[in-house]
Amino acid sequence: MQTYVIPFNKPFIAGRELEHITEAVAAGKLSGNGAFTKRCQVWFEERYGFGKCLLTTSCTDALEMAAMLTGVGPGDEVIMPSYTFVSTALAFVRQGAKIVFADSGARHPNLDASRLEELVTERTKVIVPVHYAGCACDMDAIMGIADRHGLKVVEDAAQAVDSWHVGKDGKKRALGSIGHLGCFSFHETKNIIAGEGGMLAVNDPSLARRAEIIWEKGTNRAEFFRGEVNKYGWVDIGSSFLPSELTAAFLWGQLEHLDAIQAKRKRLWELYREELSGAPRDDFALPEIPPWATNNAHCFYLVCRDLDTRTRLIARLKAQGILAVFHYLPLHSSPFFADKHDGRALPNCDRYADTLVRLPLYYELGEDDVRRICRIVLE
Repeated sequence: MQTYVIPFNKPFIAGRELEHITEAVAAGKLSGNGAFTKRCQVWFEERYGFGKCLLTTSCTDALEMAAMLTGVGPGDEVIMPSYTFVSTALAFVRQGAKIVFADSGARHPNLDASRLEELVTERTKVIVPVHYAGCACDMDAIMGIADRHGLKVVEDAAQAVDSWHVGKDGKKRALGSIGHLGCFSFHETKNIIAGEGGMLAVNDPSLARRAEIIWEKGTNRAEFFRGEVNKYGWVDIGSSFLPSELTAAFLWGQLEHLDAIQAKRKRLWELYREELSGAPRDDFALPEIPPWATNNAHCFYLVCRDLDTRTRLIARLKAQGILAVFHYLPLHSSPFFADKHDGRALPNCDRYADTLVRLPLYYELGEDDVRRICRIVLE
């Protein structure tokens, strides 16, 4: 296995994570839904205006809970981008729903909201916008379509912690707080990490009680421990979605330093942009932030001219001990789904799959490292 001088990602210990884990162990409460779990959930609810927050073992689990909560099943259709991670689709496939893949936009990998409504049919039940690179989809347009057709919206905000949407009314709303449900990841490649971990934000109050039951293996156990019922039992579907208190304790150590982590990542992101902004645009394009979005500096990427250019760039960086990676393969043409796709061409999705490359971005990356990477890119 090659060791890179500059890896693509490096998990960052912000400060008191190990101290908090020790505290959780000493308290004798290691299973889920303990003090650190509650502390993290309340923090997100108060800081970002989310509805009821429930920590999960992964964003995949949060998406699976969301799919259960929307009530989709065989015959129902769910619209989402093809340019996304498999978990976005898998959660709804497991419920028996039909996935209808949307193309990306011409100027950003996010779902093209201007072509979304033409995909809605009488069988459509859910829209799943994915905020790629932590950059907001056009949520005004998406929520408008959902309202007109009576659809649920599940935001895949895996990369979008601490990022915002600016509405036409000028109001800023945190990503993950706009749709009926929002799903987050704390995987070690994200801005705020817990190794593995995730969270479901339940913004529709009518779904909150059932969400907690699904979260607790289909039981009303949480209500029992709050003294709201005198016994608990099996009342719905569900699974073991709760993370350990050790995971929540680690996450709390990250949340204590979120502002510092975000400030450093944004400085590195802006440095990439400054160093590369004067280059000719024949070989690559820089990321664009739409007017309705903010930048949480989740990742910095280039959109290369073609597949060959990207392949040569990745190889050149690798030869210099720097790991850069391409991202998603289109789900609509994947081995699992190709024979289930309706045959529509999704040219923008295919273009990003062939040409997008992600450059290293993590808290401990130095500014001199960024300049070195940019020199190699420009060469």
